[in-house]
Amino acid sequence: MSSGTTSLRAWWARRPPAAGAAVMATGIVSVGLHLTGHEWLSRAALVLACVAWLGLAGNFVTLLLRERATWLARAVTPGALTAVAATTVLGTRISQLGRQAPAAVLLALAAVLWPGLIVLVVRHWGRRMPGAVFLGCVATQGLAVLGATLAAVTSTAWLAHAALVPFWLGLALYAAALWRFDPWQVTRGAGDHWVAGGALAISALAGSKLLAAGGAGPYLWNRDDADVLRTATVVLLVLDLAWYAVLLVAEVLRPRLRYDVRRWSTVFPLGMTAAATLSVAAVVKVPWLEGPGRVLLWIGVAAWLAVAAGAAGSARAELGRLRSTAPR
Repeated sequence: MSSGTTSLRAWWARRPPAAGAAVMATGIVSVGLHLTGHEWLSRAALVLACVAWLGLAGNFVTLLLRERATWLARAVTPGALTAVAATTVLGTRISQLGRQAPAAVLLALAAVLWPGLIVLVVRHWGRRMPGAVFLGCVATQGLAVLGATLAAVTSTAWLAHAALVPFWLGLALYAAALWRFDPWQVTRGAGDHWVAGGALAISALAGSKLLAAGGAGPYLWNRDDADVLRTATVVLLVLDLAWYAVLLVAEVLRPRLRYDVRRWSTVFPLGMTAAATLSVAAVVKVPWLEGPGRVLLWIGVAAWLAVAAGAAGSARAELGRLRSTAPR
């Protein structure tokens, strides 16, 4: 085996659990591009997300089978929940392609992973946590989003009702995470502080998907149920946009321009806020929201390109160091 291949494998094995946010970010940008009719760009992003997901999944399984201690050490960190969230985001985009069978497989996989990981992570929550603490909400709402998406396109009533459970549970986890979140992360965080808003964005998206499922065929919600869901969805989007404004102002006042892998956790909320805005605009029938949603999407795309450039530069430098220290 060449030293280059060995160095590449060593570099990939060092990817932290937070690297899963790159799949989440790329996947949700693909979803947003699809919603705005940029199908080829959307599919290109989807291919990148799939390749990254397969690589990270391979690393996940390898550690589980061969290095159990390392796997457990990573599994208790909030970043481990990106495995669930990334899988549901990918499944949602694949469902939009009309491929419901693989999307259902990804939902089942995420549902199997979620209980063990959420228990391990929540048990190790502390005080004054970084923004990654909100990944408990994100992963849980991801199940609601994908479940409701599949329920709508397959007219499966029980799946829509089941998706209500992670929707409300996700909101409870958000409240618990907010209590443990260190507010100074807004000005000091390395990127994952944006998940404080992104968790609300995916919650709003989940609400819009549940509403859409109610109008897709089977009778799901009575008028009161639908009103509660609609109100909750709109409130969640408003709160998300408020967080977006606060976090954006903090970035302007305290710029943090150096690349960090946690910056993928900035791109994800940017893309998710755009997708949630576009989805809520369509489902709640507020057409004037579509314009802001499109603007937010292109902000997310620009952020994706900037972080991808930083990631490429960081990878090049790290691979160079590994090659220089590799035995000849």
